[in-house]
Amino acid sequence: MTEIIDYINNDDKAIDGQQTIEALQEFFIDVPYSHFAVLNEGTYIGCIAAADVETFDTDKKVMDYKYALEGFFARDTMIWLDVLEVFAKNHTNIVPVLNQENAYLGYYELEDIVKFFHETPFLKEQGGIIVVKKSASEYSMSQITQIIESNNGKLLGLFISEADLESVQVTIKIALGGMNDIIQTFRRYNYEIVSEHNEDNYLNNLKERSEYLDKYLNM
Repeated sequence: MTEIIDYINNDDKAIDGQQTIEALQEFFIDVPYSHFAVLNEGTYIGCIAAADVETFDTDKKVMDYKYALEGFFARDTMIWLDVLEVFAKNHTNIVPVLNQENAYLGYYELEDIVKFFHETPFLKEQGGIIVVKKSASEYSMSQITQIIESNNGKLLGLFISEADLESVQVTIKIALGGMNDIIQTFRRYNYEIVSEHNEDNYLNNLKERSEYLDKYLNM
Protein backbone atom coordinates (compact mmCIF):
# COMPACT_ATOMS: atom_id res chain seq x y z
CA MET A 1 0.00 0.00 0.00
CA THR A 2 1.31 3.44 -0.95
CA GLU A 3 2.20 5.71 1.96
CA ILE A 4 2.52 9.46 1.87
CA ILE A 5 6.31 9.33 2.34
CA ASP A 6 6.49 7.48 -0.98
CA TYR A 7 5.68 10.83 -2.58
CA ILE A 8 8.81 12.58 -1.29
CA ASN A 9 10.45 14.06 -4.39
CA ASN A 10 14.08 14.90 -5.16
CA ASP A 11 13.87 15.62 -8.89
CA ASP A 12 15.08 19.16 -8.23
CA LYS A 13 17.87 19.68 -5.73
CA ALA A 14 17.45 22.18 -2.91
CA ILE A 15 18.78 25.68 -3.50
CA ASP A 16 22.22 26.42 -2.07
CA GLY A 17 22.30 29.55 0.07
CA GLN A 18 25.42 30.73 -1.80
CA GLN A 19 23.67 30.57 -5.16
CA THR A 20 23.20 33.88 -7.02
CA ILE A 21 19.79 35.47 -7.41
CA GLU A 22 20.33 35.53 -11.16
CA ALA A 23 20.69 31.72 -11.24
CA LEU A 24 17.64 31.41 -8.98
CA GLN A 25 15.53 33.58 -11.27
CA GLU A 26 16.45 31.28 -14.15
CA PHE A 27 15.53 28.25 -12.01
CA PHE A 28 12.03 29.56 -11.31
CA ILE A 29 11.46 30.30 -15.00
CA ASP A 30 11.85 26.59 -15.74
CA VAL A 31 9.77 25.13 -12.88
CA PRO A 32 6.13 25.60 -11.74
CA TYR A 33 6.97 26.00 -8.02
CA SER A 34 5.63 28.87 -5.92
CA HIS A 35 8.50 28.32 -3.43
CA PHE A 36 11.54 26.15 -3.06
CA ALA A 37 13.72 24.86 -0.23
CA VAL A 38 17.01 26.59 0.65
CA LEU A 39 19.91 24.80 2.35
CA ASN A 40 22.94 26.52 3.83
CA GLU A 41 25.89 24.21 4.49
CA GLY A 42 23.48 21.30 4.17
CA THR A 43 20.94 22.60 6.71
CA TYR A 44 17.40 23.60 5.78
CA ILE A 45 16.89 27.29 6.57
CA GLY A 46 13.56 27.99 4.89
CA CYS A 47 11.71 28.36 1.60
CA ILE A 48 12.16 31.20 -0.84
CA ALA A 49 9.15 32.45 -2.82
CA ALA A 50 9.33 32.72 -6.60
CA ALA A 51 7.41 36.02 -6.48
CA ASP A 52 10.02 37.51 -4.12
CA VAL A 53 12.96 36.36 -6.21
CA GLU A 54 11.69 38.42 -9.15
CA THR A 55 12.27 41.61 -7.13
CA PHE A 56 15.75 40.79 -5.78
CA ASP A 57 19.08 42.12 -7.11
CA THR A 58 20.54 39.62 -9.58
CA ASP A 59 24.14 40.05 -8.41
CA LYS A 60 23.38 39.18 -4.79
CA LYS A 61 23.26 35.73 -3.19
CA VAL A 62 20.32 33.90 -1.67
CA MET A 63 21.77 34.32 1.83
CA ASP A 64 21.64 38.09 1.39
CA TYR A 65 17.86 37.69 1.55
CA LYS A 66 17.74 35.23 4.45
CA TYR A 67 15.22 37.51 6.17
CA ALA A 68 12.72 36.80 3.37
CA LEU A 69 12.75 33.01 3.76
CA GLU A 70 9.62 31.26 5.03
CA GLY A 71 10.27 28.50 7.59
CA PHE A 72 7.45 26.04 6.85
CA PHE A 73 8.05 22.31 6.38
CA ALA A 74 6.52 18.88 7.01
CA ARG A 75 7.93 16.03 9.08
CA ASP A 76 8.30 12.64 7.44
CA THR A 77 6.06 11.27 10.22
CA MET A 78 3.10 13.56 9.44
CA ILE A 79 -0.19 12.09 8.24
CA TRP A 80 -1.60 13.35 4.93
CA LEU A 81 -4.16 15.65 6.56
CA ASP A 82 -1.45 17.52 8.47
CA VAL A 83 0.65 17.80 5.31
CA LEU A 84 -2.34 19.19 3.40
CA GLU A 85 -2.79 21.77 6.15
CA VAL A 86 0.82 22.96 5.72
CA PHE A 87 0.14 23.52 2.01
CA ALA A 88 -3.06 25.45 2.71
CA LYS A 89 -1.67 27.64 5.51
CA ASN A 90 1.36 28.70 3.47
CA HIS A 91 -0.25 29.13 0.03
CA THR A 92 2.40 26.99 -1.57
CA ASN A 93 2.55 24.13 -4.07
CA ILE A 94 5.64 22.50 -2.55
CA VAL A 95 6.50 21.64 1.06
CA PRO A 96 10.00 20.58 2.20
CA VAL A 97 10.18 17.36 4.23
CA LEU A 98 12.47 17.01 7.26
CA ASN A 99 13.09 14.01 9.51
CA GLN A 100 13.17 14.14 13.31
CA GLU A 101 16.85 15.18 13.21
CA ASN A 102 15.91 18.11 10.94
CA ALA A 103 17.72 16.59 7.96
CA TYR A 104 16.26 17.64 4.61
CA LEU A 105 14.78 14.62 2.77
CA GLY A 106 13.15 16.25 -0.26
CA TYR A 107 9.78 17.84 -0.88
CA TYR A 108 6.10 17.12 -1.41
CA GLU A 109 4.27 18.57 -4.40
CA LEU A 110 0.67 19.62 -3.90
CA GLU A 111 -0.53 17.71 -6.96
CA ASP A 112 0.84 14.45 -5.53
CA ILE A 113 -0.68 14.99 -2.08
CA VAL A 114 -4.12 15.82 -3.48
CA LYS A 115 -3.89 12.67 -5.62
CA PHE A 116 -2.98 10.65 -2.51
CA PHE A 117 -5.88 12.29 -0.66
CA HIS A 118 -8.35 11.21 -3.34
CA GLU A 119 -7.08 7.61 -3.19
CA THR A 120 -7.45 7.18 0.57
CA PRO A 121 -10.27 4.92 1.84
CA PHE A 122 -11.58 7.96 3.70
CA LEU A 123 -12.68 9.44 0.36
CA LYS A 124 -12.72 6.47 -1.99
CA GLU A 125 -14.90 3.96 -0.16
CA GLN A 126 -18.60 4.32 0.55
CA GLY A 127 -19.60 5.03 4.13
CA GLY A 128 -21.07 7.42 6.65
CA ILE A 129 -19.50 10.28 8.58
CA ILE A 130 -19.92 10.91 12.31
CA VAL A 131 -18.37 13.87 14.15
CA VAL A 132 -18.10 13.26 17.89
CA LYS A 133 -16.87 15.44 20.74
CA LYS A 134 -15.59 14.72 24.23
CA SER A 135 -13.45 16.40 26.88
CA ALA A 136 -9.74 16.45 26.06
CA SER A 137 -8.90 14.46 29.18
CA GLU A 138 -11.43 11.68 28.54
CA TYR A 139 -11.50 10.95 24.81
CA SER A 140 -9.64 7.89 23.50
CA MET A 141 -8.91 6.82 19.94
CA SER A 142 -8.81 3.19 21.05
CA GLN A 143 -12.21 3.58 22.71
CA ILE A 144 -13.65 5.15 19.55
CA THR A 145 -12.35 2.21 17.51
CA GLN A 146 -13.75 -0.27 20.02
CA ILE A 147 -17.21 1.36 19.92
CA ILE A 148 -17.33 1.07 16.14
CA GLU A 149 -16.04 -2.49 15.93
CA SER A 150 -18.28 -3.73 18.77
CA ASN A 151 -21.25 -2.69 16.61
CA ASN A 152 -19.87 -4.57 13.58
CA GLY A 153 -18.73 -1.35 11.95
CA LYS A 154 -15.70 -1.01 9.70
CA LEU A 155 -13.53 2.03 10.43
CA LEU A 156 -12.28 3.70 7.22
CA GLY A 157 -10.55 6.63 8.84
CA LEU A 158 -10.64 9.20 11.62
CA PHE A 159 -8.84 12.40 12.50
CA ILE A 160 -8.96 15.18 15.09
CA SER A 161 -10.84 17.91 13.24
CA GLU A 162 -10.96 20.42 16.10
CA ALA A 163 -9.32 20.68 19.51
CA ASP A 164 -8.74 23.10 22.37
CA LEU A 165 -7.77 22.80 26.02
CA GLU A 166 -11.24 21.65 27.01
CA SER A 167 -12.47 19.32 24.28
CA VAL A 168 -11.55 17.30 21.20
CA GLN A 169 -13.68 16.81 18.10
CA VAL A 170 -13.08 13.69 16.01
CA THR A 171 -14.35 13.12 12.46
CA ILE A 172 -14.94 9.43 11.73
CA LYS A 173 -15.81 7.59 8.53
CA ILE A 174 -17.52 4.23 8.92
CA ALA A 175 -18.56 1.49 6.51
CA LEU A 176 -20.89 -1.38 7.41
CA GLY A 177 -22.53 -1.79 10.79
CA GLY A 178 -25.64 -0.12 12.16
CA MET A 179 -25.02 3.62 12.25
CA ASN A 180 -27.81 4.20 14.76
CA ASP A 181 -26.40 1.57 17.14
CA ILE A 182 -22.93 3.14 16.85
CA ILE A 183 -24.32 6.61 17.60
CA GLN A 184 -26.25 5.36 20.62
CA THR A 185 -23.13 3.62 21.95
CA PHE A 186 -21.12 6.83 21.60
CA ARG A 187 -23.78 8.61 23.63
CA ARG A 188 -23.64 5.94 26.35
CA TYR A 189 -19.90 6.63 26.60
CA ASN A 190 -20.65 10.35 26.98
CA TYR A 191 -19.55 11.41 23.51
CA GLU A 192 -21.51 14.33 22.09
CA ILE A 193 -22.70 13.69 18.53
CA VAL A 194 -21.83 16.95 16.81
CA SER A 195 -23.21 15.84 13.46
CA GLU A 196 -23.72 12.90 11.15
CA HIS A 197 -23.64 13.03 7.38
CA ASN A 198 -24.38 10.79 4.51
CA GLU A 199 -21.81 10.09 1.83
CA ASP A 200 -23.23 12.53 -0.73
CA ASN A 201 -23.51 15.62 1.47
CA TYR A 202 -20.25 15.39 3.38
CA LEU A 203 -17.70 13.70 1.12
CA ASN A 204 -18.76 15.49 -2.04
CA ASN A 205 -18.24 18.74 -0.16
CA LEU A 206 -14.84 17.51 1.07
CA LYS A 207 -13.83 16.52 -2.45
CA GLU A 208 -14.94 19.89 -3.81
CA ARG A 209 -12.86 21.67 -1.17
CA SER A 210 -9.76 19.64 -2.01
CA GLU A 211 -10.23 20.34 -5.72
CA TYR A 212 -10.69 24.05 -4.97
CA LEU A 213 -7.54 23.99 -2.84
CA ASP A 214 -5.63 22.40 -5.70
CA LYS A 215 -6.84 25.01 -8.19
CA TYR A 216 -6.31 27.93 -5.78
CA LEU A 217 -2.76 27.02 -4.85
CA ASN A 218 -1.80 26.48 -8.47
CA MET A 219 -3.10 29.83 -9.72
